[in-house]
Amino acid sequence: MKKQHESKNFSFRKRAASYDAGIEGRMSQKFYNLVLQSVELYDGCFVLDVGCGTGALLKRMAAHKQIISFGIDAEAKMVEVARKNCPEMDIQQSRSENMPFDDQTFDVITVCMAYHHFADKEGFALEASRVLKPGGSLYIADPRFPAPVQSFLNGVFRLINVAGEFFSYDRIEKRFASYGFVLGSVAVDGYAQVVKLRKDVQNCST
Repeated sequence: MKKQHESKNFSFRKRAASYDAGIEGRMSQKFYNLVLQSVELYDGCFVLDVGCGTGALLKRMAAHKQIISFGIDAEAKMVEVARKNCPEMDIQQSRSENMPFDDQTFDVITVCMAYHHFADKEGFALEASRVLKPGGSLYIADPRFPAPVQSFLNGVFRLINVAGEFFSYDRIEKRFASYGFVLGSVAVDGYAQVVKLRKDVQNCST
């Protein structure tokens, strides 16, 4: 009997130093811009960027408001680059389903061009609910594809046994509903979407 293997994760180790200047970094700018247009920040709010990469989005958010900034990324090389780019911020190596933070720490969580890579999306939803304050907001910025394209890409990921899956905004809403989140808004710019979810004060799970 064949042994069952876990899906492989995308690795950014070799591309960390040149990520921002490369095609992926340039494509991410549209998502960064849409997040900055959507996110509600204020001086003194605690912000966590999950899958923070090089720290580019955190740096841009911190330029708008005096936020207390945190970032996590599973890739050690990305964390190394982010710490150099954002020396005043708390950047740690961590997976999205096992965050090194206390309950109800953050006012805002952002996830930009990373959610589709998460191998354990249910684990992330549980952790996001745990570390976000009641009434806090979670912003998920990810590619937006027509249904046939989305289905094709997700099928390719499964075929090559790589952790990766894209979702429409309504499927993201449904996935987070059981973890105490309600849909706030959806912003769209071409192939980019930002889904804002709010941790419901009345029905939150933590």
